[in-house]
Amino acid sequence: MKFSMKFDQISGQKYIAVNKRGFALLMDPIINKGSAFTNREREELDLHGLLPPVASTMQIQLDRTYENYSAKTNNLQKYIYLTGLHDRNETLYYRLLYEHIDEMMPIVYTPVVGDACCRFSHIFRRPRGIYISYQDRNHIEKNLINSGITNPSIIVVTDGERILGLGDQGIGGMGISIGKLCLYTLCAGVGPYSTLPITLDVGTDNEERLADTLYMGLRHKRIRGEEYQDFIDKFVAAVQKVFPSVILQWEDFLKANAIKQLARFRNKLCTFNDDIQGTAGVVVAGLFGALRITGKTMKDQRILVAGAGASAQGISDLIVSALMEDGFSKEEAIKRIWTVDSKGLVTKDRLNLEDFKATYAREVDEISTYQCHDRSHITIAEIIANIKPTVLIGTSGTPGTFSEEVVRAMAKVNERPIIFPLSNPTSKCECVPEDAIRWSEGRAIVATGSPFDPVFYNGKRYRIGQCNNAFIFPGIGLGLSVSRATRVTDGTFLESAKALAAQVTAQDISEGAVFPELKRIRECSKFVACATIRRAVKDGHADAEILENVEGTVEHAMWFPSYLPVRYEE
Repeated sequence: MKFSMKFDQISGQKYIAVNKRGFALLMDPIINKGSAFTNREREELDLHGLLPPVASTMQIQLDRTYENYSAKTNNLQKYIYLTGLHDRNETLYYRLLYEHIDEMMPIVYTPVVGDACCRFSHIFRRPRGIYISYQDRNHIEKNLINSGITNPSIIVVTDGERILGLGDQGIGGMGISIGKLCLYTLCAGVGPYSTLPITLDVGTDNEERLADTLYMGLRHKRIRGEEYQDFIDKFVAAVQKVFPSVILQWEDFLKANAIKQLARFRNKLCTFNDDIQGTAGVVVAGLFGALRITGKTMKDQRILVAGAGASAQGISDLIVSALMEDGFSKEEAIKRIWTVDSKGLVTKDRLNLEDFKATYAREVDEISTYQCHDRSHITIAEIIANIKPTVLIGTSGTPGTFSEEVVRAMAKVNERPIIFPLSNPTSKCECVPEDAIRWSEGRAIVATGSPFDPVFYNGKRYRIGQCNNAFIFPGIGLGLSVSRATRVTDGTFLESAKALAAQVTAQDISEGAVFPELKRIRECSKFVACATIRRAVKDGHADAEILENVEGTVEHAMWFPSYLPVRYEE
């Protein structure tokens, strides 16, 4: 069905013009208002008899849907219910999420979306997005055209190999692409009719999925090497041809592929990787917030990163940029960061180090000065005792990495240790906030990747700020789309981090939280979008004319989930 947004020349009111009547309207989730179609609309659009006779208000619909949602007995059932609503009535879906954002955002995204991706082939109801399999490698343009979207603003694409901390989920990765785009709309007002989730199916190495009779993806091992890269190249070429102005976000690719594709295409189209760059932006924003509590500057920080994946690289690189802006040379900034992987502290004597690890690897001579029991296997607590980091960041995906010994070591060398256990879903978190606060005797500044309830310790309430990429990437996507930017730079994420940190209030700080409350996320996204636009103009990737009224332009562009009149026009 074709539809368009128009303005009534007499009243100035916005409305939706459609070219069909009757039952087809009720099947289109963008247009459908269900029982909220007015009597006038029912008459004009041939809907009488297709709906119960009494028109509902949106509030009545919200009460009804929330009652049904609340009746579900577990989180996966709630996810399935919300997915069904999403497929029927997008405006009501997003309004329900907006009204209950703290409760429902963890359902439609982390951590529950991880379970949904694992169960994707078992809970599949209705198609959404575009699936491009390796078998379709010579027909990718046709697949994209089949989406029915002529000019999408944002694509989120995954190949499903590294879904959150759950690994290879194959075709189930579509749940991540859908969920991510849901947050673009919920958190930044990017129009739901202009987003496109895509999954690239090149097979899976997950034996459980391959043995599952209900699995809906290709039943073979993953295509790799030159064949894989050729497929990715064809996909990007097709996107550039069919959707030349779209923003392409890479999501949940294996570390090596994520890094490679970002480097390969970042100077060819408007593209970024949220796992690498978005995570970095929100972490650096959290550090800026934490420094308001400690009273220190970025130049005072020494950072230990536990985990050496794509997100760790992005975080480390953006911290280097922040340190350089504070006066360090690049070499001096790099020396302020230590990395730990599954083999321990990353040092230069290791063979075949990846580029990222080689950049931040420590000299062997430095290690020889450490006081420890066994230099061949230095524990994280011993590393902390020797290098005295002010910041401990976890991206390891290994629960228990930040043990009591580790947290107490941080508390011993810092009055206010900054501890960010960021791995998600919750089951992968390096430590839970309650333990970090208790083991540090209430002195740790904690932010987590997954949502946690407030912690009460010695009569004080600690609100746990969520270091959630949703504070960064939706606003960046909105800003890129509004400004029609042609490229995304590292500076975009540093400016966005500053814009987000500026939204942390004195009340947030008093509660020990280094991020705003989730209910303010749309407001935060507006400021991130404005920062993104200003940086795009500064970098020469957007027209300077947009700066004449950047705040007003962004605010006007933000879609809000409320019903518009629907009219029939041939």
